[in-house]
Amino acid sequence: MKKIYSFWGVPLAALCIAAAAPAAAEEKGGLDLTGPYDVVIGWFKPGIDGWNQRVVSVNAEDPNRVFIGAVDRNDTREGHPMLSADGKVMKEKTTVVRDNNNFDKGDVNNIMVLNANGEIIENWSQWNSEISIAHHIIIDPYDPAHAVWVVDRFNHRILKFSNDGKQLLLKVGEKGVPGNDENHFHDPASLAFLPDGSFYVADGYTNSRVVKFDKNGKYLMSWGSKGSGPGQFILVHSVAVDANRVYVADRNNNRIQIFDHNGKYLDEWPGTARVTRVITTEDKRVCVAATQYGRFACYDLNGKLMSQWGTLGSEPGVTDNAHQIDVDNEGNFYVADANNNRVQKFVPKKNASKGQLIGRELVLRK
Repeated sequence: MKKIYSFWGVPLAALCIAAAAPAAAEEKGGLDLTGPYDVVIGWFKPGIDGWNQRVVSVNAEDPNRVFIGAVDRNDTREGHPMLSADGKVMKEKTTVVRDNNNFDKGDVNNIMVLNANGEIIENWSQWNSEISIAHHIIIDPYDPAHAVWVVDRFNHRILKFSNDGKQLLLKVGEKGVPGNDENHFHDPASLAFLPDGSFYVADGYTNSRVVKFDKNGKYLMSWGSKGSGPGQFILVHSVAVDANRVYVADRNNNRIQIFDHNGKYLDEWPGTARVTRVITTEDKRVCVAATQYGRFACYDLNGKLMSQWGTLGSEPGVTDNAHQIDVDNEGNFYVADANNNRVQKFVPKKNASKGQLIGRELVLRK
């Protein structure tokens, strides 16, 4: 079993304790950057020479089957450069250079599945020609077949796959054709399900709306326009639901907006510093990844801040553009740490308060 360490803001090293030292010496100093968790050092093992792909999505079906979505960082399409938490274009952190004019699509690993040790057990490279960037991967929690859904940002589509990746079951949107109508998206970002199989799409980077579809991908409704007023958005990056409300990460307006299920504006929570992911939890909280400060936070249902931890960086346990997050059924917390080209796995500390942990995502009763 791999040893789990806490990161305390200093270089990590193995600690040699002299035999004469007290058995229960008090630990001193530190900043507790990982909050109620310990980070699993070196957990992510893509097993690919010269790995230089950002990981932008993560979904833990269970501890031994963790889906990740990665994107080639040398893709030069507009809107796709590597960004810092404040949205500025960053210089590349790698010396690996590829000739995009002669690029072999087989070198890209869009969707992979990791085991509990962070090792690749599945590579869905058979779908590389269908997917440009698996911006959000989510398993429908209400589907007995556990279909895997992918928000393909640059192809402007939503794709539904069988759980084993052998079948492409549904396509919503027209491949490579952006738009702002009932049949098209423009840079969609994520989605969230309801018990009847209908789903909301955060659409997204270019469009400024939330769109609802039935379980078969039939358009039902949409709301939103570009701006900073109530019901307006600048970069709709994530959407979450509970029994009565829809929570929308209005990323570049630095807020979460709340609506009823018919799109009626109810409230907003300002000051949420570039939220990339919002989830509602089983214990009636709303938890987010706020990338401007590398922070993870949870609120009660009235928007009161209940807990927060984390900071920006590249060392183990800190993040740079925590693009997606998820929690498995054992409480382990996963972060698609995009600008650090990795997934990080955190496990709850033995003495961690449940109220400090990121809650498991809410599944509504049918």
